[in-house]
Amino acid sequence: MENKLIVSSSPHLRANESISKIMRDVVIALLPATLAGVYYFRMGAVKVILSAVIAAVLTEAAIQKISKKRVTINDWSAVVTGLLLAFNIPASAPWWLPAIGSIFAIFIVKQVFGGIGHNFMNPALAARAMLLASWPVQMTAWVKPGTDAVSTATPLAIVGGEASGQALPSFMDLIVGNVGGCIGETSAILLIIGGIYLVYRGVITPRIPVIYIATVAVMSFLLGGFDISYMVYQVFAGGLMLGAIYMATDYASSPVTEKGQIIFAVGCGFLTAIIRIYGGYPEGVSYSILLMNVATPLIEKYTRPRVFGEVK
Repeated sequence: MENKLIVSSSPHLRANESISKIMRDVVIALLPATLAGVYYFRMGAVKVILSAVIAAVLTEAAIQKISKKRVTINDWSAVVTGLLLAFNIPASAPWWLPAIGSIFAIFIVKQVFGGIGHNFMNPALAARAMLLASWPVQMTAWVKPGTDAVSTATPLAIVGGEASGQALPSFMDLIVGNVGGCIGETSAILLIIGGIYLVYRGVITPRIPVIYIATVAVMSFLLGGFDISYMVYQVFAGGLMLGAIYMATDYASSPVTEKGQIIFAVGCGFLTAIIRIYGGYPEGVSYSILLMNVATPLIEKYTRPRVFGEVK
């Protein structure tokens, strides 16, 4: 009886969800885009994905074992971190690059701050930023889909003018993912299908992804000379779908209140558009989400609801 009666202050919320169930749903949602990445980039994608996932799981198990904590690799959270990191790396990268990124994500960004639920920024995005700053050549060596591994520019670099002289891919190639880029950033339609699955399963709400993507669309249209084609490429190319659906919705590093999530999503979209259009780097999703992750405690401070009965 003592174990069944737990006294605590209100509010009391009860749900049947568990970490392993939520993370397993995220892996299922990412499966179509994973298969597309393997189809387009062949063994290069397999190498990067396996290296990132295995390193993430082994690092989590080793850190928890050394610190005498319960090993929680069966909750799938390390698999999700490794998979999302692999999605942010080109298929041409050497095997050790995603491994180092996963070790950094799990050890430095996640476990040092107390483990799952205590990280103040998305571990996979923080690892990507570290890898990009440390090995910029390997992290931007994009190749065309296929077995020949021919170097190419991303659609965002072409539409932004950084890779002038190269032809833009067709809209259909852009949607299905038959373009150069990181492994998981290419197929917008499969990422959207995975996002719909997560909404259906109740893992995420559409609030942050829809507002984030809509903000980028509006700003790209206004700042891009009212060019609809330019806006479409800004929305469907690069890491916007991946970031908006799977990373900006991270429970631990995004606000919990409705008003806070709206501010967070608008901030992500605003920063992404500004970096892409005026910055020296054609992609801005990673840094935008990381900056808003840092701002999340401040957003929650000013958007949290009043406690019932509280008097100012």
